[in-house]
Amino acid sequence: MSYPESLIKLSARAIQLYVDKADDRLFYHNLAHTGRLLESVKRMNEHFKLDDKNYFIVCAALWLYDLDQISPDNGEIKTTVPSDSLLDSLEINDADKEAIKYCILAARGIRQTETLNEKIVCDAVSFYLGSPYFSEYNKLRRKEAEAMTSEKIKGGVWRSRTVSLLQNHQFHTSFCQDLLNKTKEENLKAITSLHGEKHLNRHPPVESQRQNNVNDLQVNRHGRPVAHPPGWKYKSKHHLSGVETVFRNSSSNHLNLSVMADNKAFIMISVNSILISLGIGLIIGKFVLIPKLFIPTVLLLFVNVFTIIYSVLATRPGLMKGKFTMEDVQNKKVDLLFFGNFFKMPLIDFEYGMKQMMDDSDFLYDNLIRDIYAQGQILGRKFRLLRSSYNIFMYGTAIVVVAFIISFFL
Repeated sequence: MSYPESLIKLSARAIQLYVDKADDRLFYHNLAHTGRLLESVKRMNEHFKLDDKNYFIVCAALWLYDLDQISPDNGEIKTTVPSDSLLDSLEINDADKEAIKYCILAARGIRQTETLNEKIVCDAVSFYLGSPYFSEYNKLRRKEAEAMTSEKIKGGVWRSRTVSLLQNHQFHTSFCQDLLNKTKEENLKAITSLHGEKHLNRHPPVESQRQNNVNDLQVNRHGRPVAHPPGWKYKSKHHLSGVETVFRNSSSNHLNLSVMADNKAFIMISVNSILISLGIGLIIGKFVLIPKLFIPTVLLLFVNVFTIIYSVLATRPGLMKGKFTMEDVQNKKVDLLFFGNFFKMPLIDFEYGMKQMMDDSDFLYDNLIRDIYAQGQILGRKFRLLRSSYNIFMYGTAIVVVAFIISFFL
């Protein structure tokens, strides 16, 4: 069997299962999470250089890992290992199938890790603990747990669980230990500090409690509270609503202006196309009878052609690469709101990028700002070319009229 081909088939069928059995309550264990797991394995594989067989076993285990979280019709979470049907359909041999199941069991803590594959899968699942985006992922885990149990989890209870998780966790591979332990310790200190502050201020005054709750919302990407500069003011819901209104209105206004520019360009193209047809059909045939009309007619055709060229340039789409990299997402350098940056990307990569953006308010607002700026750049180019088109038509038509008048009196 060809392991790369089997992995492609497995991923396609797994994605279809995600689509068919999607559960809106899975805010964390979803297709985007699987994408993050596979991305972490890709990074580890650059170090371990797994062969095709072992890379297939690791990736197959991660594709199937989150599928068990998809709830069946009765609404209960499945906790068993994946069914054999998906693996059997790919004609995977029993040894590989067993290795995949052992990796999943090890990642769930049901089995002790023995092989390198099992250690890599375990570290991929817990990779987020040493991520600078741990705070955002932890919020999604809490939201999912609340949705699944239909019960509100108190902040102190969840923080206590998170502290325990971080304190008792150990990465299995030396690669992840060197890469992630430092950030994991920072995440632990941040959540421990926040947990301690909450217990110390269990019964603060009403006004102080309101301010503390506001401060809890202001954390950096490592989950640590931000030290606000002097003069910092609380941003109310009305303020945030106003910001969203500004973005929405700006985007709508740019879209309307773009439509107006396209309509103006269409008018210029239509008018000048008609003038070219008239010039060729009615005037050029009379050059033999009236030779002095030759120069004004040629001038008219030049004006019409250049006007059309600039109008077409104003509406012609630019070149778009249609792809972005995971590094662009991690560095927050990609505008995911513009189709020209993702139309050639696989769905799983685009969904991963969108989830990253929606989980990070800074990334989200940066994308909105970039999108409005890009729209402004495109509008500036359109109106600049459109103005040139109108100027050529206006001044050129005046020159042609003067040329016709002069030709009649010479």
